[in-house]
Amino acid sequence: MGENNEKKKIRVWCDGCYDMVHFGHANSLRQAKALGDVLIVGVHTDEEISKHKGPPVFTQEERYKMVRAIKWVDQVVEGAPYVTTLETLDKYQCDFCVHGDDITVTAEGIDTYHLVKTAGKYREVSRTAGVSTTDLVGRMLLLTREHFKRGDKEYTVALDHSSNLGTDSTARSPYTGCSQFLPTTQKIIQFSSGLSPKPTDKVVYVAGAFDLFHVGHLDFLEAAHAQGDFLIVGLHTDLEVNRYKGSNYPIMNLHERVLSVLACKYVHEVVIGAPYSVTAELMEHFNVDVVCHGATPIALDADGSDPYTVPKQRGCFKILNSGNTMTTEDIVQRIIRHRLEFEERNTKKEQKEMAVLKAAAKKQLNGDCKTAKTVV
Repeated sequence: MGENNEKKKIRVWCDGCYDMVHFGHANSLRQAKALGDVLIVGVHTDEEISKHKGPPVFTQEERYKMVRAIKWVDQVVEGAPYVTTLETLDKYQCDFCVHGDDITVTAEGIDTYHLVKTAGKYREVSRTAGVSTTDLVGRMLLLTREHFKRGDKEYTVALDHSSNLGTDSTARSPYTGCSQFLPTTQKIIQFSSGLSPKPTDKVVYVAGAFDLFHVGHLDFLEAAHAQGDFLIVGLHTDLEVNRYKGSNYPIMNLHERVLSVLACKYVHEVVIGAPYSVTAELMEHFNVDVVCHGATPIALDADGSDPYTVPKQRGCFKILNSGNTMTTEDIVQRIIRHRLEFEERNTKKEQKEMAVLKAAAKKQLNGDCKTAKTVV
């Protein structure tokens, strides 16, 4: 067949702040990519976000980098306009724009997608219930232990005593408020690469908490990925992470951390609830050739032993210096330093969402009344 007869690729546009990129963002982009062939993602500047929403947690350079590393993203457009225009879609030859079914408004309360909606170039996907940047900020401000639970409460992540931050199941806004994240095998399959290492592949193994997945993790995983052909990430349980990190860590529970790591394009496979010590059994089971750790200090196992004794004895342990010193604790400190600003941001965001919801409900009510009068 001639080149002109080849099927035209459908180009999809998404945009947003992508602050504290989590599995909810990744899931939205996964769904968007499924609607077409090429996914272009516009990321707003710090200045635009501060004007319309409040201060972002991460800088624009950090946010650009995080979005580029999501496995479904083909291109990132830096400094995308806050209000999505037809000109933007035309410039990047996109057929339509995709966004989640939550509300995004400007500082003036205007729907940021009103132009593409009017033109019929807007598609909607379901947002992932149970997580939002606002929710994660709230967890850090409260440093509550409610996000990781035991026994019959293990699978719930609804938070308590935080309605002033709009982060619990009783929060007034259905978008800002954290409801509940219920992990399923289907969700893991959707995020998984589905690949197995080839017999000739050099398998690399790393392990950790990977809590509040950030650019420090990203740079480390990129460096680890470069050590071989197939990268496996072991994720420790919530209780194990709490043992060696203390305080109320992890901020994100195991199920949330699994999806956040799986969304990274450098990662091929995840071991859910990996043992803290890298054992001979684990290395043989996954045919691990090299075990890597970052430049951060290594905490001892519960019995006081070195968790990397086996790979060190085998001569296949490697310390990687990714050049990025960011840690999860650094992010928490960022939030705590700017506590009042973020509390104000969360409150304003919820108020704007509620105003839009009330206006939509009023419009719906008026429409129903008109229909009723016509019928009569």
